[in-house]
Amino acid sequence: MSIGDLIRLLSDGNYHSGQQLGERLGVSRTAVWKQLKKLEAMNLPLEAVKGRGYRLVNPLDSLDGACIVSRLSAETRHHLKRLFVEDVLDSTNTFLRDRFRHGAGHGEVCLAESQTAGRGRRGKVWSTGWGESLILSLGWRFESGVAALEGLSLAVGVVLANVVGDLGADVALKWPNDVLLAVDDEWQKLAGILLEVTGDVEGPCEVVIGIGLNVSASDAVREAAGQPVGALADVVQAPKRNHVAAALIESLLMMLPEFERQGFGAWRADWNRRHAYAGRSIRIHQGSTSYIAEAVEVDPSGNLIVKTEAGEQALTGGEISIRPE
Repeated sequence: MSIGDLIRLLSDGNYHSGQQLGERLGVSRTAVWKQLKKLEAMNLPLEAVKGRGYRLVNPLDSLDGACIVSRLSAETRHHLKRLFVEDVLDSTNTFLRDRFRHGAGHGEVCLAESQTAGRGRRGKVWSTGWGESLILSLGWRFESGVAALEGLSLAVGVVLANVVGDLGADVALKWPNDVLLAVDDEWQKLAGILLEVTGDVEGPCEVVIGIGLNVSASDAVREAAGQPVGALADVVQAPKRNHVAAALIESLLMMLPEFERQGFGAWRADWNRRHAYAGRSIRIHQGSTSYIAEAVEVDPSGNLIVKTEAGEQALTGGEISIRPE
C-alpha cells in the first residue's frame, strides 16, 4: 500500500472505515492507521466520524495518466513516448535526467504529486504540498546543439501563460522564467520554469524542461515563499489538474519541433506582449551588486534589454534576478 493509494481512496468524498480501507488496500487495519497518522503531518487533515469512517477534509484532484492521454491529439500522442505519473519523487527533472542517462528521456513526461527535493532557478527550493501543484518535467533531444536553445525557457513561458490564460486567469511573464498572476492589482508568482541542458555546444543536446505551477496553495506554502504567491484556484473555480496537464503537454509537444526549426523569434512578440514590467523601473540583482534600470523588451536571443544611465544593455540570464521598484 502506498500513501498515494490511501489518499486517492479518501479523496472521493465518501467515508471509509478502517476495515474497508484495509480490505481495499490489502493490508491490516493497523497498517491503515499508521498511514492515516501520516496525513496530518503532510498538511492533509482528516475528518473522522464515529460509525462512518474517514475522509479528507479537502478532497484532492489526483493525477490520472489515462485521463491526461485521452485529452491529447493524435499528433501529440505520436510525439509523446512515455508518460510517468508518480506519487513522490525527489525531483521530476532528476527523474528525466536519469532517463536520458539510460538512453531514454526524449519525448517523455513525468508528473508527480509531491517532490522532496524540487528546485528552481539559482538553487532555490520549490516547496509544495501533496496535490497542490502541477509538477511536470518534459525531456527533449535537440540535434542542433546548445547554441540553438537561446530563448527556449521564454518560449516555454509563453506556452504556459497561454494555457493558463485560456482558463480565464490574468497572467504576465517575468524575465527569465516566471509566470505571474494578477490578484487584487498585485503580481503574484504562479509558476516557475527550470531548464537543465546537457550536451555539446554545436552537437546534439538533451533538455529537461521543468515546470511548477501552483494550482492551490496552502497558507504555509505562501508564508514560506518569501514573495507574493498566487494559485489558479484563487481566480479559476475548481481547476482540474489533469485538464491543465493535458493542455500543457499538448502545447509543449507542438512547440518544441517548431522551436528547433525557427528559434525563439517566433515567440518573441508574444513574450513581449505579456512582459510584466515593460517600461517600468526594476531593480537588478547581479552577484553582490544591484542597480535600478528601466525594463524595455526581450531581444531575438531572449536577453532582457534594459535602459540605464549609461544607455541600453542586454541581460543574459545566469545569476541575475529582477524585482519591480
